[in-house]
Formats: sequence, C-alpha cells, structure tokens
Amino acid sequence: MPVPKLTPEQVSEALSSLPGWTVVEGKLHRQYQFPDFVHAFGFMSTASMVIEKMNHHPEWFNVWNRVTVDLTTHDSQGITVKDVELAKALDTIAGKLK
Repeated sequence: MPVPKLTPEQVSEALSSLPGWTVVEGKLHRQYQFPDFVHAFGFMSTASMVIEKMNHHPEWFNVWNRVTVDLTTHDSQGITVKDVELAKALDTIAGKLK
C-alpha cells in the first residue's frame, strides 16, 4: 500500500526544516557541493547504506564535486514523508563529510 502523498501545504512546511531543498518538477531537489570528487563519492557511498536500509532510493547524479538529488515516492506519485525523512538523513551525512 503506497504511503500518502503530502499536500502542497505539508510540503511547504517540510521545506522549512530542509535548508537548501526546493521542489523542482514535483520532486524534492537539492545539489550538494563537496571539496572534491572523493568527498562527493564518499557521500554517495555512505548514503547508500542508509538508503538501502530505508528501502527508498533517490534519483541522483554526480559530476566531480557535486551530487544532485531528486526525491519522490513513485508508488505514491509525489512527495511523501519517506522523501522528507531521506532528505534529512542525506543532510546529516553531508554535514559530517564537509
């Protein structure tokens, strides 16, 4: 059973606790920038274990020192609490690696 999609008001409220995140094309969106490729790849590697444990996989893209992340819950066809939780987890991991 899919997780309920957040209302636009709930998404706005969630964004207030997610600095750096926006909504782009119906997805939570953020670009992280690291000192170099090793730190960017380290972020992705560390995050992959949390992501797998949550069983909620992002759309992400890496170019040298940048990692671009888009979060949506495909089964729910929109942003859900699962996306907000993963965004917070990614912010925590990124904060430790910068």
